[in-house]
Amino acid sequence: MPSEPGPPPQLKDWFDEARYRAIAAELTAIAPKFDARVFLRLVLDGLEERTLMQRLIQCAAAVNEALPGSFQQKVRVLQKLAPKLGHEFVAIFLCDFVAVFGREHFDFSMEALRFFTVFGSAEFAVRPFILADQELALKTLLQWARHPDEKVRRLASEGSRPRLPWGMRLQALVRDPRPTFAILEALKDDESLFVRRSVANHLNDITKDHPELVLQLLEGWDLEREHLRWIAKHACRTLIKRGHAGALRLFGFGKQAEVSAKLTASPTQLRLGERLTLAASIVSTTRRPQRLVVDYIVHYVKARGVSTEKVFKWTEVDLPERGTLELIKSQVIRDFTTRKHHPGRHRVELQINGQRVAEAAFVIE
Repeated sequence: MPSEPGPPPQLKDWFDEARYRAIAAELTAIAPKFDARVFLRLVLDGLEERTLMQRLIQCAAAVNEALPGSFQQKVRVLQKLAPKLGHEFVAIFLCDFVAVFGREHFDFSMEALRFFTVFGSAEFAVRPFILADQELALKTLLQWARHPDEKVRRLASEGSRPRLPWGMRLQALVRDPRPTFAILEALKDDESLFVRRSVANHLNDITKDHPELVLQLLEGWDLEREHLRWIAKHACRTLIKRGHAGALRLFGFGKQAEVSAKLTASPTQLRLGERLTLAASIVSTTRRPQRLVVDYIVHYVKARGVSTEKVFKWTEVDLPERGTLELIKSQVIRDFTTRKHHPGRHRVELQINGQRVAEAAFVIE
Protein backbone atom coordinates (compact mmCIF):
# COMPACT_ATOMS: atom_id res chain seq x y z
CA MET A 1 0.00 0.00 0.00
CA PRO A 2 1.27 3.50 -0.71
CA SER A 3 2.40 5.38 2.37
CA GLU A 4 0.30 8.27 3.60
CA PRO A 5 1.64 11.68 2.58
CA GLY A 6 3.49 13.57 5.28
CA PRO A 7 2.72 17.11 6.34
CA PRO A 8 3.10 19.74 3.63
CA PRO A 9 6.42 21.63 3.62
CA GLN A 10 6.49 24.91 5.53
CA LEU A 11 7.75 28.14 4.05
CA LYS A 12 10.51 28.28 6.65
CA ASP A 13 11.92 25.12 5.06
CA TRP A 14 13.17 27.33 2.23
CA PHE A 15 16.03 27.72 4.71
CA ASP A 16 16.65 24.14 5.83
CA GLU A 17 19.87 22.28 6.56
CA ALA A 18 20.32 21.23 2.95
CA ARG A 19 19.94 24.84 1.77
CA TYR A 20 22.46 26.14 4.29
CA ARG A 21 24.98 23.44 3.36
CA ALA A 22 24.56 24.30 -0.32
CA ILE A 23 25.17 28.00 0.43
CA ALA A 24 28.25 27.08 2.45
CA ALA A 25 29.61 24.96 -0.41
CA GLU A 26 29.09 27.75 -2.95
CA LEU A 27 30.74 30.35 -0.72
CA THR A 28 33.69 28.05 -0.05
CA ALA A 29 34.21 27.67 -3.79
CA ILE A 30 34.02 31.45 -4.33
CA ALA A 31 36.00 32.50 -1.25
CA PRO A 32 38.36 29.75 0.06
CA LYS A 33 38.86 31.64 3.35
CA PHE A 34 35.15 31.43 4.12
CA ASP A 35 34.75 29.46 7.38
CA ALA A 36 31.99 26.97 6.58
CA ARG A 37 32.15 25.44 10.07
CA VAL A 38 31.38 28.77 11.75
CA PHE A 39 28.61 29.50 9.27
CA LEU A 40 26.93 26.10 9.70
CA ARG A 41 27.17 26.22 13.48
CA LEU A 42 25.46 29.60 13.57
CA VAL A 43 22.64 28.68 11.21
CA LEU A 44 21.99 25.09 12.33
CA ASP A 45 22.07 25.51 16.12
CA GLY A 46 18.46 26.22 17.12
CA LEU A 47 17.25 25.95 13.52
CA GLU A 48 13.91 24.28 14.30
CA GLU A 49 12.80 27.07 16.61
CA ARG A 50 13.35 29.83 14.07
CA THR A 51 10.63 31.28 11.85
CA LEU A 52 11.16 31.92 8.15
CA MET A 53 12.24 35.52 8.66
CA GLN A 54 14.49 34.59 11.58
CA ARG A 55 16.21 32.01 9.39
CA LEU A 56 16.74 34.60 6.67
CA ILE A 57 18.20 37.11 9.15
CA GLN A 58 20.39 34.44 10.75
CA CYS A 59 21.82 33.53 7.36
CA ALA A 60 22.98 37.11 6.82
CA ALA A 61 24.46 37.30 10.31
CA ALA A 62 26.28 33.98 9.90
CA VAL A 63 27.79 35.05 6.58
CA ASN A 64 29.11 38.19 8.23
CA GLU A 65 30.83 36.10 10.93
CA ALA A 66 32.23 33.45 8.61
CA LEU A 67 33.38 35.58 5.68
CA PRO A 68 36.58 37.60 6.24
CA GLY A 69 37.24 41.05 4.83
CA SER A 70 35.66 44.49 4.79
CA PHE A 71 31.98 45.08 4.15
CA GLN A 72 32.69 45.97 0.55
CA GLN A 73 34.80 42.83 0.04
CA LYS A 74 32.04 40.67 1.50
CA VAL A 75 29.46 42.24 -0.79
CA ARG A 76 31.61 41.48 -3.83
CA VAL A 77 31.76 37.84 -2.79
CA LEU A 78 27.98 37.78 -2.32
CA GLN A 79 27.50 39.31 -5.76
CA LYS A 80 29.23 36.23 -7.19
CA LEU A 81 26.97 34.01 -5.05
CA ALA A 82 23.70 35.70 -6.07
CA PRO A 83 23.19 34.04 -9.49
CA LYS A 84 23.95 30.61 -8.00
CA LEU A 85 21.16 30.61 -5.38
CA GLY A 86 18.28 29.86 -7.74
CA HIS A 87 15.56 30.96 -5.30
CA GLU A 88 14.21 34.51 -5.17
CA PHE A 89 13.14 34.45 -1.53
CA VAL A 90 16.36 32.83 -0.33
CA ALA A 91 18.30 35.54 -2.18
CA ILE A 92 16.64 38.19 -0.01
CA PHE A 93 19.21 37.37 2.68
CA LEU A 94 21.79 39.10 0.45
CA CYS A 95 19.74 42.30 0.64
CA ASP A 96 19.29 41.83 4.38
CA PHE A 97 23.06 41.56 4.74
CA VAL A 98 23.39 44.99 3.14
CA ALA A 99 20.60 46.49 5.26
CA VAL A 100 22.14 45.28 8.53
CA PHE A 101 25.85 45.76 7.92
CA GLY A 102 26.01 48.47 5.26
CA ARG A 103 24.30 51.47 6.80
CA GLU A 104 27.58 53.37 7.13
CA HIS A 105 28.23 52.97 3.40
CA PHE A 106 25.16 54.65 1.87
CA ASP A 107 26.16 54.96 -1.79
CA PHE A 108 27.90 51.59 -1.98
CA SER A 109 25.01 49.85 -0.21
CA MET A 110 22.34 51.38 -2.42
CA GLU A 111 24.22 50.22 -5.49
CA ALA A 112 24.55 46.75 -3.93
CA LEU A 113 20.77 46.64 -3.37
CA ARG A 114 20.18 47.64 -6.99
CA PHE A 115 22.33 44.67 -8.01
CA PHE A 116 20.80 42.16 -5.57
CA THR A 117 17.14 43.05 -6.19
CA VAL A 118 17.31 41.28 -9.56
CA PHE A 119 17.87 37.99 -7.69
CA GLY A 120 15.68 38.63 -4.63
CA SER A 121 13.70 41.77 -3.92
CA ALA A 122 15.37 44.53 -1.88
CA GLU A 123 12.01 46.15 -1.04
CA PHE A 124 12.53 45.55 2.71
CA ALA A 125 16.27 46.21 2.76
CA VAL A 126 16.11 49.62 1.09
CA ARG A 127 13.84 51.06 3.78
CA PRO A 128 16.50 51.71 6.45
CA PHE A 129 18.34 53.82 3.89
CA ILE A 130 15.17 55.82 3.17
CA LEU A 131 14.83 56.39 6.92
CA ALA A 132 18.46 57.45 7.16
CA ASP A 133 18.34 60.00 4.31
CA GLN A 134 14.95 60.21 2.65
CA GLU A 135 15.84 62.92 0.15
CA LEU A 136 18.96 61.19 -1.14
CA ALA A 137 17.36 57.73 -1.16
CA LEU A 138 14.29 58.90 -3.10
CA LYS A 139 16.54 60.70 -5.57
CA THR A 140 18.30 57.38 -6.18
CA LEU A 141 14.99 55.51 -6.49
CA LEU A 142 13.79 58.06 -9.06
CA GLN A 143 16.86 57.25 -11.14
CA TRP A 144 16.05 53.54 -10.77
CA ALA A 145 12.54 54.21 -12.10
CA ARG A 146 14.22 54.55 -15.52
CA HIS A 147 16.39 51.44 -15.22
CA PRO A 148 16.15 48.85 -18.05
CA ASP A 149 15.42 45.99 -15.61
CA GLU A 150 11.78 45.83 -14.47
CA LYS A 151 12.78 44.47 -11.05
CA VAL A 152 14.86 47.56 -10.37
CA ARG A 153 12.05 49.82 -11.59
CA ARG A 154 9.56 48.01 -9.37
CA LEU A 155 11.89 48.45 -6.39
CA ALA A 156 11.65 52.22 -6.85
CA SER A 157 7.93 52.05 -6.10
CA GLU A 158 7.68 49.00 -3.84
CA GLY A 159 10.59 49.95 -1.61
CA SER A 160 9.16 53.43 -0.95
CA ARG A 161 5.60 52.31 -0.15
CA PRO A 162 4.66 54.01 3.14
CA ARG A 163 2.91 50.93 4.56
CA LEU A 164 4.62 48.01 2.83
CA PRO A 165 3.30 44.75 4.37
CA TRP A 166 6.00 43.04 6.49
CA GLY A 167 8.27 46.05 6.01
CA MET A 168 9.20 48.78 8.50
CA ARG A 169 6.78 51.68 8.22
CA LEU A 170 8.09 54.88 6.65
CA GLN A 171 6.41 57.28 9.06
CA ALA A 172 7.59 60.45 7.33
CA LEU A 173 5.98 59.25 4.09
CA VAL A 174 2.87 58.15 5.96
CA ARG A 175 2.54 61.74 7.17
CA ASP A 176 3.38 63.29 3.78
CA PRO A 177 3.55 60.89 0.80
CA ARG A 178 4.09 63.57 -1.83
CA PRO A 179 7.89 63.05 -2.06
CA THR A 180 7.23 59.70 -3.79
CA PHE A 181 4.82 61.11 -6.38
CA ALA A 182 7.60 61.81 -8.88
CA ILE A 183 8.53 58.11 -8.77
CA LEU A 184 4.92 57.04 -9.31
CA GLU A 185 4.47 59.46 -12.19
CA ALA A 186 7.65 58.12 -13.81
CA LEU A 187 6.33 54.55 -13.55
CA LYS A 188 2.62 54.88 -14.31
CA ASP A 189 3.15 54.21 -18.04
CA ASP A 190 5.66 51.41 -17.47
CA GLU A 191 5.41 48.57 -19.98
CA SER A 192 5.51 45.98 -17.17
CA LEU A 193 2.34 44.98 -15.30
CA PHE A 194 4.68 43.88 -12.49
CA VAL A 195 5.72 47.52 -12.09
CA ARG A 196 2.28 49.05 -12.65
CA ARG A 197 0.78 46.79 -9.98
CA SER A 198 3.33 48.14 -7.50
CA VAL A 199 2.33 51.71 -8.40
CA ALA A 200 -1.31 50.81 -7.70
CA ASN A 201 -0.47 49.18 -4.38
CA HIS A 202 1.68 52.15 -3.40
CA LEU A 203 -1.22 54.51 -4.08
CA ASN A 204 -3.62 52.24 -2.20
CA ASP A 205 -1.28 52.54 0.81
CA ILE A 206 -1.59 56.31 0.62
CA THR A 207 -5.41 56.24 0.42
CA LYS A 208 -5.47 54.88 3.98
CA ASP A 209 -4.15 58.21 5.28
CA HIS A 210 -4.61 60.76 2.47
CA PRO A 211 -7.46 59.74 0.15
CA GLU A 212 -7.95 63.24 -1.23
CA LEU A 213 -4.29 63.51 -2.25
CA VAL A 214 -4.57 60.29 -4.26
CA LEU A 215 -7.83 61.33 -5.90
CA GLN A 216 -6.33 64.70 -6.80
CA LEU A 217 -3.38 62.93 -8.45
CA LEU A 218 -5.60 60.47 -10.35
CA GLU A 219 -7.92 63.21 -11.60
CA GLY A 220 -4.93 64.56 -13.54
CA TRP A 221 -4.46 61.24 -15.35
CA ASP A 222 -6.13 60.32 -18.63
CA LEU A 223 -8.32 57.51 -17.30
CA GLU A 224 -9.59 56.76 -20.78
CA ARG A 225 -6.27 54.98 -21.26
CA GLU A 226 -6.89 51.40 -20.19
CA HIS A 227 -3.69 50.80 -18.21
CA LEU A 228 -4.04 54.06 -16.28
CA ARG A 229 -7.67 53.31 -15.46
CA TRP A 230 -6.60 49.86 -14.18
CA ILE A 231 -3.94 51.39 -11.92
CA ALA A 232 -6.37 54.00 -10.64
CA LYS A 233 -9.13 51.54 -9.87
CA HIS A 234 -6.74 49.12 -8.17
CA ALA A 235 -5.32 52.04 -6.19
CA CYS A 236 -8.80 53.04 -5.03
CA ARG A 237 -10.04 49.56 -4.21
CA THR A 238 -10.06 50.21 -0.46
CA LEU A 239 -11.84 53.55 -0.90
CA ILE A 240 -14.46 51.99 -3.18
CA LYS A 241 -15.14 49.21 -0.68
CA ARG A 242 -15.57 51.86 2.02
CA GLY A 243 -18.05 53.72 -0.14
CA HIS A 244 -15.85 56.83 -0.45
CA ALA A 245 -17.91 59.32 -2.47
CA GLY A 246 -14.97 60.84 -4.36
CA ALA A 247 -13.58 57.47 -5.44
CA LEU A 248 -17.03 56.29 -6.55
CA ARG A 249 -17.52 59.44 -8.62
CA LEU A 250 -14.10 59.04 -10.27
CA PHE A 251 -15.20 55.73 -11.81
CA GLY A 252 -18.81 56.60 -12.59
CA PHE A 253 -20.41 55.03 -9.52
CA GLY A 254 -21.19 58.32 -7.80
CA LYS A 255 -24.96 58.30 -8.17
CA GLN A 256 -27.00 56.51 -5.54
CA ALA A 257 -28.36 53.30 -6.99
CA GLU A 258 -32.08 53.34 -7.77
CA VAL A 259 -32.82 49.70 -7.12
CA SER A 260 -34.71 47.29 -4.95
CA ALA A 261 -32.50 44.54 -3.61
CA LYS A 262 -32.71 41.30 -1.68
CA LEU A 263 -29.92 39.23 -0.17
CA THR A 264 -30.20 35.66 1.11
CA ALA A 265 -27.73 33.33 2.81
CA SER A 266 -28.10 29.57 2.75
CA PRO A 267 -27.96 27.49 4.72
CA THR A 268 -28.70 29.83 7.58
CA GLN A 269 -26.98 27.49 10.02
CA LEU A 270 -23.73 25.65 9.27
CA ARG A 271 -20.47 24.30 10.65
CA LEU A 272 -16.87 24.88 9.64
CA GLY A 273 -16.10 23.02 6.45
CA GLU A 274 -19.61 23.48 5.04
CA ARG A 275 -20.48 25.66 2.06
CA LEU A 276 -22.26 29.01 2.32
CA THR A 277 -24.10 30.48 -0.65
CA LEU A 278 -25.05 34.14 -0.94
CA ALA A 279 -27.66 35.15 -3.50
CA ALA A 280 -28.47 38.74 -4.43
CA SER A 281 -31.39 39.93 -6.53
CA ILE A 282 -31.13 43.53 -7.76
CA VAL A 283 -33.93 45.21 -9.74
CA SER A 284 -33.67 48.66 -11.31
CA THR A 285 -36.45 51.07 -10.34
CA THR A 286 -35.60 53.74 -12.92
CA ARG A 287 -35.91 54.25 -16.65
CA ARG A 288 -32.23 55.06 -17.08
CA PRO A 289 -29.20 52.76 -17.23
CA GLN A 290 -27.02 52.68 -14.12
CA ARG A 291 -23.39 51.86 -13.39
CA LEU A 292 -23.19 49.75 -10.25
CA VAL A 293 -20.32 48.51 -8.09
CA VAL A 294 -21.59 45.69 -5.90
CA ASP A 295 -19.82 44.51 -2.75
CA TYR A 296 -20.82 42.43 0.23
CA ILE A 297 -19.82 42.92 3.85
CA VAL A 298 -19.46 40.10 6.35
CA HIS A 299 -19.61 40.96 10.05
CA TYR A 300 -17.35 38.28 11.53
CA VAL A 301 -18.00 37.31 15.14
CA LYS A 302 -14.82 37.49 17.21
CA ALA A 303 -13.77 35.46 20.23
CA ARG A 304 -15.29 37.90 22.75
CA GLY A 305 -18.62 38.10 20.95
CA VAL A 306 -18.06 41.45 19.22
CA SER A 307 -17.95 41.56 15.43
CA THR A 308 -15.67 43.17 12.85
CA GLU A 309 -16.64 43.79 9.27
CA LYS A 310 -14.77 42.91 6.11
CA VAL A 311 -15.78 44.16 2.67
CA PHE A 312 -15.50 41.82 -0.32
CA LYS A 313 -15.71 42.85 -3.96
CA TRP A 314 -18.56 41.18 -5.85
CA THR A 315 -18.91 42.76 -9.29
CA GLU A 316 -19.24 45.89 -11.43
CA VAL A 317 -22.07 46.04 -13.92
CA ASP A 318 -24.05 48.35 -16.22
CA LEU A 319 -27.68 47.72 -15.28
CA PRO A 320 -30.14 48.64 -18.05
CA GLU A 321 -33.36 50.53 -17.38
CA ARG A 322 -35.78 48.37 -15.40
CA GLY A 323 -33.14 45.62 -15.61
CA THR A 324 -32.65 42.74 -13.20
CA LEU A 325 -29.39 41.29 -11.92
CA GLU A 326 -29.06 37.93 -10.17
CA LEU A 327 -25.78 37.17 -8.41
CA ILE A 328 -24.52 34.03 -6.68
CA LYS A 329 -21.43 33.73 -4.47
CA SER A 330 -20.46 30.41 -2.88
CA GLN A 331 -17.58 29.54 -0.57
CA VAL A 332 -16.58 26.96 2.01
CA ILE A 333 -16.42 28.38 5.55
CA ARG A 334 -13.01 27.45 6.88
CA ASP A 335 -10.28 29.00 9.01
CA PHE A 336 -7.26 30.70 7.50
CA THR A 337 -4.01 31.95 8.96
CA THR A 338 -5.42 35.47 8.79
CA ARG A 339 -9.01 34.68 9.84
CA LYS A 340 -10.46 32.37 12.43
CA HIS A 341 -14.22 31.78 12.55
CA HIS A 342 -16.10 31.75 15.84
CA PRO A 343 -19.59 30.46 16.67
CA GLY A 344 -22.43 32.95 16.49
CA ARG A 345 -24.66 34.96 14.18
CA HIS A 346 -22.82 36.59 11.29
CA ARG A 347 -24.57 39.43 9.46
CA VAL A 348 -23.97 39.96 5.74
CA GLU A 349 -24.83 43.24 4.01
CA LEU A 350 -25.17 44.02 0.31
CA GLN A 351 -23.50 47.29 -0.69
CA ILE A 352 -24.22 49.04 -4.00
CA ASN A 353 -22.42 52.25 -4.97
CA GLY A 354 -21.33 52.67 -1.37
CA GLN A 355 -24.84 52.28 0.08
CA ARG A 356 -25.90 49.29 2.17
CA VAL A 357 -29.21 48.17 0.72
CA ALA A 358 -30.02 44.68 2.00
CA GLU A 359 -28.85 42.15 4.56
CA ALA A 360 -29.00 38.51 5.54
CA ALA A 361 -27.41 36.37 8.23
CA PHE A 362 -26.01 32.93 8.93
CA VAL A 363 -25.07 31.14 12.13
CA ILE A 364 -21.88 29.19 12.66
CA GLU A 365 -22.48 26.44 15.21
